[in-house]
Amino acid sequence: MTLKKTNNLLLALIILINAYVIAGPFLPAILFHWHGYSAKRQQLQAKVNAPQPKQLATPQPNQVIIPSMLLDQPILDGPESQQYAILNKGIWRFQWSSTPDKGGNTVLIGHRFTYTDPRGVFYFLNKVKIGDRIAVWWNNKKYVYDVVGINQVPATDTAIEGRSHQAELTLFTCTPLWLPKDRLVVVADLETNL
Repeated sequence: MTLKKTNNLLLALIILINAYVIAGPFLPAILFHWHGYSAKRQQLQAKVNAPQPKQLATPQPNQVIIPSMLLDQPILDGPESQQYAILNKGIWRFQWSSTPDKGGNTVLIGHRFTYTDPRGVFYFLNKVKIGDRIAVWWNNKKYVYDVVGINQVPATDTAIEGRSHQAELTLFTCTPLWLPKDRLVVVADLETNL
């Protein structure tokens, strides 16, 4: 009798694990559509559209705000040798890229999905559309970018990390969810009329 109970328990456990493996990549998307989050999107849009304050009462951490994907996250810096540890904590500024205050190509990388963190920081990067606005706070100054391009490139394409003469922001993550063999890339140009 105990052998039968043990077998039934193991079968149930196998079914639950398989259900998580299959459904895990889609749970954040289902919750996103279920809740809607229109109030949070409006709040983040107000942060992006707010004028640059002349003087900040408290120092602002380096962060990126993308209303269309409900993102308001700090930007982490660190050497390439620690990129995996940093990416497990959030958004990493690619070490060899520029920064918003210097112009050029600022490259930000984040996980889209892992089974330990199903809703990675860039899970909803596919929600970003051309024309969306992105704000980056860097060294207590806000930089606003307009999305001008969205591409999917092979993981071997390192051109997305390359230098640029114009001030731009490049965000990328792995895609598709099930077989992350490519990169989803969003490119945005700095607004000049701030």
